[in-house]
Formats: sequence, C-alpha cells, structure tokens
Amino acid sequence: MDFLPIFINVKNQPCLIVGGGEVATRKTMLLLQAGALVSIISPELDEQLAELLTQKKITHCAEHFQPEHLEDIVLVIAATNDRATNLLVSESAKQRRIPVNVVDNPDLCTFIIPSIVDRSPMLIAVSSSGQSPVLARQLRAHLETIIPGAYARLAAIAGKFRQQVKQHFSHPEKRRIFWERILQGPFAEMVMAGKDKAAQDYLLQSLQNEKDDAPQGEVYLVGAGPGSPDLLTFRALRLMQQADVVVYDRLVSSAILDMVRRDATRIYAGKERKCHTIPQESINSLLVRLAKEGKRVLRLKGGDPFIFGRGGEEIETLSTHNIPFQVVPGITAASGVASYAGIPLTHRDYAQSCIFVTGHLKNNSIDLDWPTLAQPNQTIVIYMGLLGLPVLCQQLITHGLSATTPAAIIQQGTTQTQKVVVGSLQTLPDLTTAANLTPPTLIIVGEVVKLHQKLAWFEPSPEPPCFFKD
Repeated sequence: MDFLPIFINVKNQPCLIVGGGEVATRKTMLLLQAGALVSIISPELDEQLAELLTQKKITHCAEHFQPEHLEDIVLVIAATNDRATNLLVSESAKQRRIPVNVVDNPDLCTFIIPSIVDRSPMLIAVSSSGQSPVLARQLRAHLETIIPGAYARLAAIAGKFRQQVKQHFSHPEKRRIFWERILQGPFAEMVMAGKDKAAQDYLLQSLQNEKDDAPQGEVYLVGAGPGSPDLLTFRALRLMQQADVVVYDRLVSSAILDMVRRDATRIYAGKERKCHTIPQESINSLLVRLAKEGKRVLRLKGGDPFIFGRGGEEIETLSTHNIPFQVVPGITAASGVASYAGIPLTHRDYAQSCIFVTGHLKNNSIDLDWPTLAQPNQTIVIYMGLLGLPVLCQQLITHGLSATTPAAIIQQGTTQTQKVVVGSLQTLPDLTTAANLTPPTLIIVGEVVKLHQKLAWFEPSPEPPCFFKD
C-alpha cells in the first residue's frame, strides 16, 4: 500500500490551488463540492475560474506562487505545467506539514486525489497510487454502473437511526450484526424501490423485536483455496467480511488474509514440520472458547477444509459442545494447482482415475498403500510430500511403476510465485533439489504430466510479491 486511503473534512477550511487552467478548474470544483474555502494563486484564470471569482465562490491572487501563500492553508494542490513551480509548492508544503497534491506527479505528493463514486454520504474512492489514473477512472466507471444511486438514500436513512440503534444494544457486536442483517434484507430492498417510509417502519419494527442480549457465537469453517484470492467462493468472502475473529493456517496467503474484515482479531495457528504454533487439540478448544464468548469465528484453512485439513476433527469438537457452525468448501490444491500447471488430473488417453494421498513422513518412513497407488492409467496427487519426495518416488518404482513415469512438483501453485518442475520418478528428486523449491508444494505422478508443456497457460510475473507467511 503506497498511500493510506483517508477522507479529509475540508468543509469551511482554507485550501489553495496553484494554477489557473483547466486542470486547476477541475480540482477547484472538487474542493468546492466538499465545502472548502478555495483560494487560487495564478497570474491568469481561465474562463470558468473567472466566472467562479465573479460569483464570489473563490478568491484569487494574481501572482506567481511563493511559500508565504501557504500561511493558514490546510491543503494545497499544484496544477501548473511548470515543473519548478510544482516542485516549490511540494517542498514548501512538506516543510510546513501541509498535505500537498501535485497533479500527475505522484513523487511530489503526500496525498492523491482518487477517482470518486459519489453516493453521498457514501463515497467510494479508487486510486492506482498515481501509477495509472486512466485505469482508476475505468474502474470507477465500472463501479458507477453496478452501484445504484439509491445507496445515497440507503446510507442517509441508516444514519438517521444510527444513534437509536446504538442506544438499543449494549453489545457492539450485536449492534453490528443487526445492521448487517438489516442492510442485506427487506429494508434495503424497500429503499431501492423508493419506499422510504415503509423501509423506516420496517427498521423500527425490527429494532423493537430485537432483544438486547449477548450475541450468540458461531464458527465458519472456510476453505481459502490453493492461494489465489481470485479462487475464493462468494460465500467465503461474505463470511470473511463479517467475522469477529479469524484463526488462520500457514497456507492462507497474505492476499487472502487481507480480504478479511479489517478490524477482525487475527490468530495464527499455522503448522509446519516439527513446529506447531498451536497443537490441533488446542485449536479445537480455542474455537469453542471464542464461540462461547459470542464471537463469530472464521476458521480459515488453505485449500478445502475436508481434504487433509483436519476440518472434520474441528467441527466434531464444535458439535460436541453444541456450537453452531457452517462449512464452506474451497478449491483443493489438487484441482486448483493442477489446473494452473496445465496438468489435467484425468484424461481419456492417459488416466481414468485419480487418488489423493498425504506425504507426511513419520519415523523417517511413509506408510502408504503402495500397491494401490502403483496402478496404470491412474493419477497420483501427493500433498505435503516435498521432504519425502525421494522415498515416494523410490517406493512407487519398487511397487511396479516405471522409473520413466512422468512426475511433476509445483511450488505455490495458482499464485504469482508458482514454479513447476517436471521430470520422471527417477529424475524428479534431483531436479527439485536443484530448483531449491520450498513449501507449499504439490506432487503429481502419472501420464497426464506429459500434457504440461502443451497445456501450460498460466504465466506468473517474473518478480512477484511473496504472498505466503513464514
């Protein structure tokens, strides 16, 4: 995040525009809309600014900018085509700790004016941190088409009842739950339809029917998918936005965690080999305790919680303690990572079945049903098998698969750090060591791996950010 998105109250506050042309006019109109007292510093004014001056909506000083012009100013915008003037405005404002924007010069700015979707009192600001203003405007145009103008009335009506709702509920969590339900139900639909009085009556009746008791806790067991936030389900995202607490695993990427409600408490419960931050039994107990405290708890797990995610153990504990819960499936690594690697798990010409196993080592050995795995026309997907890869490959060869059987290992699949290494059962361990792969990884064994070179479509960025927690 290059800039902190904030909203500044400039109503009746002195703000300065340096420049008198078309761009200065646009910025002036924006400040006037926000109720600012606008002064213009420029030897000349364009026709629109001159008209505003005639109407006494702005003040004007027909001079070149000097640092003294910043006296008592709370915000300044430089909108000239002269680099030296813009630089002087920027440096002078920064010395006085006055917020400054230099149009089309993000390196000289301490704040950026975003593209705005105005549904006052609802405002949506879109910014590219100065990197692509056109892209920001295009996104704003898209938002304009999908956010009804009635959202302005919806926010205004809700605001009228905010204090009354606050007084009704002594528990802040119960208050938030009430508003979430109201704004997603008939009240909002009535406002959208123009039935404002009916909507207000419905809100009051709903409030009267609500008891001021402690909120009931609940647990959401949610699959976060293999890594890319684009692969989250709609339901997962909705629950992520309303949870009070999130208990998350190591394989949940930072990009996905950033989509959880901002003020939710975050508890890391990741597990690595020989390093369990919180033992599984303690995680189970934690979920129960938080729910009994009235919290809405998001248990966020990489992939799908019911495929090598121990989700069944967690909800079994919740059920024993009569804790309400929901389960939201996620795209498991097998399907997500294989798809992004261009390796279909089944194919009429190569594999008619697929089997998932976990490759965790125990006592330096892997106890799997090798004869069942080493079958022709079958794809084997191995979770968490990086450390035991040499043993896995050797055992499959020992139990009947050819040493030349195609095999692949994928690091951090579906993300911009994805790396795919392809070889055979005989060569894959050495290739993996040479590639210096790190968890999380997924191993795929079978003839379908041959299709990777032909079907690979995903091209990660050459210098991506790392989305995964240590």
